[in-house]
Amino acid sequence: MISDPAAFEHYRRSPNAKTTLPRLLLGTAIVGLFWVATTMAVLFGGAYLFVIWQALSGTPIEGEAVQNFLASPAGILAALASFAGIWLGLWAAMRWVHHEPLTALIGTSRRVSGSGFLKGLAAVLITSLLSEILLYLLQPDLVRGAIGLSSWLLFLIPIIVLTLLQTSSEEVLFRGYLLRGLANRFQNPFIWALLPALLFTSMHWSPSSTAAINACVLASIAAFALLLTLVVYATGNLGAAFGAHLGNNLTGFLLISHQQSYNSFALFNAKPLEGPGWTTLDAVLIAAIGIVCSLLTVLLLLHPRSPLKVGPD
Repeated sequence: MISDPAAFEHYRRSPNAKTTLPRLLLGTAIVGLFWVATTMAVLFGGAYLFVIWQALSGTPIEGEAVQNFLASPAGILAALASFAGIWLGLWAAMRWVHHEPLTALIGTSRRVSGSGFLKGLAAVLITSLLSEILLYLLQPDLVRGAIGLSSWLLFLIPIIVLTLLQTSSEEVLFRGYLLRGLANRFQNPFIWALLPALLFTSMHWSPSSTAAINACVLASIAAFALLLTLVVYATGNLGAAFGAHLGNNLTGFLLISHQQSYNSFALFNAKPLEGPGWTTLDAVLIAAIGIVCSLLTVLLLLHPRSPLKVGPD
């Protein structure tokens, strides 16, 4: 389905001579520092203001301030906003370590492919609908979320914007900075494709979930990471990956949530994956659903006869 890798070859050869492995490691460390600093500033600052607001409004204060803040709608918005630290870190790394513009990470044209973005978004929304139908057949425990329709509409644009900030930052880091830099130094795809995908997947480990559920979630995330890597390989641009990742996360944030800690804005809540009652068979079936839907998304985006087929940058 990927007959001409010329776009990716151009993308992988676009870094300058300063994209060495030590500089790539240094840049990654800089991104991590910016991300941690921004997260701490946003979360602790937000928690402080949240406690003050609770005290002024006469709301009883129970438990830890940061945990209470993160469980609130404002906390979710703040958590999404904290991903701005990745963008800031990448800007600093590209400017001071590699002496390249940040836009070089986007693609060979140095701009986001609009058509690729829309096709990636549409493809994942289609397969996410199929995924939710299959998950409902597996576990039909679906209830209306606490948010009212008017409030949902009020928060719709902010959630979309902040989710785009979150997903795009992850794509620029894992499918842009790391993948491009490693592909420039190594020919073996098991290095430049597998290492960023494994790092991205490992970040989704949940200590509150069982081993079986963690395994199924990580398998699904790994399949999704492979999908995102393939579309970057096919296009030499992050546009389709931006759209696909956004569609995936918006489905969970705004439509049907499978995580109790991120369900404040979802219209419907499914049985939380971190909750009890899941069997090993359930975990296997959930993983299978995730993998199959990622493969279907690959077909939608890369099959020659698909109306959503993405093209090279």
